[in-house]
Amino acid sequence: MFYYLSYLSDWMSGLRVFKYITVRAFAGAATAFLICVILGPWVIRQLQRLKVQQYVRKEESAPLHDLHKKKQGTPTMGGILIIGSVTGSTLLWAVPTNIFVWLTLLTFLFMGAVGFIDDFAKLKGKSSKGLSARGKSGLQLLWAVLMGVALLVIPATREHARELMVPFFKGPLVSDMGWFLAVVFAVVIIVGASNAVNLTDGLDGLAIGCTSSVAVAYLVMAYVAGHRAFAEYLFLPHIPGSGELAVFCGCLLGGSLGFLWYNCHPAQVFMGDTGSLALGGAIAMVAILIKQELLLVIVGGVFVMEAMSVILQVASFKLRGKRIFACAPIHHHFEFRKWSETQVTIRFWILSILFALIGVATLKIR
Repeated sequence: MFYYLSYLSDWMSGLRVFKYITVRAFAGAATAFLICVILGPWVIRQLQRLKVQQYVRKEESAPLHDLHKKKQGTPTMGGILIIGSVTGSTLLWAVPTNIFVWLTLLTFLFMGAVGFIDDFAKLKGKSSKGLSARGKSGLQLLWAVLMGVALLVIPATREHARELMVPFFKGPLVSDMGWFLAVVFAVVIIVGASNAVNLTDGLDGLAIGCTSSVAVAYLVMAYVAGHRAFAEYLFLPHIPGSGELAVFCGCLLGGSLGFLWYNCHPAQVFMGDTGSLALGGAIAMVAILIKQELLLVIVGGVFVMEAMSVILQVASFKLRGKRIFACAPIHHHFEFRKWSETQVTIRFWILSILFALIGVATLKIR
């Protein structure tokens, strides 16, 4: 919306700043942050009034229940605050007709809706069990397939949709994966990222803090991908129009920091699946659109650690009858090793920042 003010620059030259992606990205971040901070107390009160509360089940793990029983009753589904602030600020500051922004925003909203349904099912059943794994996965797969097909059809995205970019290589490792593999690849990234963030959301401030550093990294990469001179200099695919995703990433950063204001230990509200699935889906979509999907393994290193710890734990128990970690996801393992919740969270934040810096640095190593 504010972008159109730049059309009046002939009348007032100062309005020209609204053309610049960097200005709108930082303005979007500030807007999303303020929306979260200002509306946060009201949203928390409404969730408390509606008794939208966290349930901690003792039967799954008695030691874990003892560690987290104090969280019982804390308002959840706070992801609606993240979704509202990011969506509102994106609509205000991004170019309204940009297809890259819309694909990302729609994925953000759809995954958030899946998470909302899951959280609502938990609320209705008054337990930590929500949608069945099949039901949740089915909805995620459905949207991911639709997005994969859309990328192959939409003129702005189909040129690069079949390419496979690999970190440290100047050009695509595979120039044409074919439509089937291209769709499967998109599905793996979207579903994998959304579930990885979901698994990370187990301690106060952990997932949202890590999301902030990932958002900064992809803000930089989206800006570079949309800037011809920078993209050519760094041997990255130049994707016209994708620079607007930097505005979305700025809004995502602001919304994440604003939510962290209330989600830091001791948390006043949890994001629930409403927030975690939305965040993971949005990050994945940005990575796909700027052809930096595999770099997400580095930039989102903490999310990868969390997801892999669960996969390894389950595989080891089924194949060997033994567990690798004291508890999975891995942040609980460190809790069982007598790290305080704050120690685990801050140390994982540090790792997330380092992973993000390494990911951005790889742009130069090609």
